[in-house]
Amino acid sequence: MRIAVLSDIHGNLLALESVLSDLEARGLPDLFWVLGDLAAFGPWPAETIARLRALPHASFLQGNTDRYLVTGRRPAMPPVRSPEEWSTMPARLAERDANFRWTVERLPFSAYEFLRDLPTRLELDVPGYGRIVAVHATALKGPGEQVDDETFVYPDAPAEMVRSFFSTLDARLVLYGHTHRPVERLVNGMRIVNDGSVGLPMDGDPRPAYLLLDIAGGECTVTLCRVAYEREKVVAELERVNHPAKEWVSGILRRASS
Repeated sequence: MRIAVLSDIHGNLLALESVLSDLEARGLPDLFWVLGDLAAFGPWPAETIARLRALPHASFLQGNTDRYLVTGRRPAMPPVRSPEEWSTMPARLAERDANFRWTVERLPFSAYEFLRDLPTRLELDVPGYGRIVAVHATALKGPGEQVDDETFVYPDAPAEMVRSFFSTLDARLVLYGHTHRPVERLVNGMRIVNDGSVGLPMDGDPRPAYLLLDIAGGECTVTLCRVAYEREKVVAELERVNHPAKEWVSGILRRASS
């Protein structure tokens, strides 16, 4: 069995197409798992969702930005540490809100329904191997039983912290996204893997990232794949559509860091 794992596409249709072309060249997988954050920030939100929905044998998670789009909630701003930072707060709030409003304005109702109804966990029991579980960020739950889709579990997080985020999943292999940084580690016998990001990598390598899981003989081989594409075309499109967060997104596309 082969599973392709993608996440954090963020409306970057060109990056997604580069990944799908690479997958076609390698041989299409048995399953696609897409771990959330599909539309916000990029210049092609509706087109990206439509392309993803056309994938065969695909399962999807709801990421935090997907939730913001369908609920009207917004990410919290980081703590202010100085009068200078406080003076920039109105502009930062305006950009944050305009970014999500711009995306919502371009999504059809069918895309809203799709994002609204996405689950927060994917699970698969593979005969001879065991259980694979995927979440967007962590397995924890917050107030009102809302799944924690906002905490960043970075590659250098202490093992005990990682264990606390995923130990309730009872899985041999745990997949997650959200950080835009690939990781593979073993914590208390649980294999924990992050596929990075298709649309906005932040690990210093600007190439889109995705995973291939090849499961055979009771074992799973995890391959991190990177593909090249023309990032400047995305930057140009952000300019053309006058995206509210074009400077921030363009910086990430060029630097591969937040």
